[in-house]
Amino acid sequence: MDLSLRAGRVDDLPRVAEVMIAARRAAHPAMPPFVHADEEVRRWVAGWSLGAADLWVAELGQAVVGFALATPTWLDHLYVDPRHAGTGVGSALLTLVQAVRPAGVGLWVFESNLPARRFYARHGFAEIRRTDGRDNEEGEPDIEMRWRPGAAPGSAGSA
Repeated sequence: MDLSLRAGRVDDLPRVAEVMIAARRAAHPAMPPFVHADEEVRRWVAGWSLGAADLWVAELGQAVVGFALATPTWLDHLYVDPRHAGTGVGSALLTLVQAVRPAGVGLWVFESNLPARRFYARHGFAEIRRTDGRDNEEGEPDIEMRWRPGAAPGSAGSA
């Protein structure tokens, strides 16, 4: 696999939206479906400010097969095209995020998404707290996880 990672650009956003839509659809029922129509998701992603967050894309050839979007303290999104799931794309993106966020990074994952929870735990993320989902659009229980360098696997590390 000749995977390359690079900083994302505004002209990548349409392909990023398609990866997100396909990944969310393929992850159901572990991950709840979007509450918005695909076209609304495309418009929302097209409006992302890449000055407020860093976008990284994973490419095979010219095809975007995954992406990560992170603020200085949060991993907001990490999605892999379902045709490339399990091939190391997600791990490569997450390793990059951890390298450029040496103070640590947090994320939210749906409680029902056991594959993602296991993935993040394997990469050193620990559960911080659980919610009943009242603060997310899907209304589904979720879990805040955090990675801190040097923390023991399964622990949140020290603040």
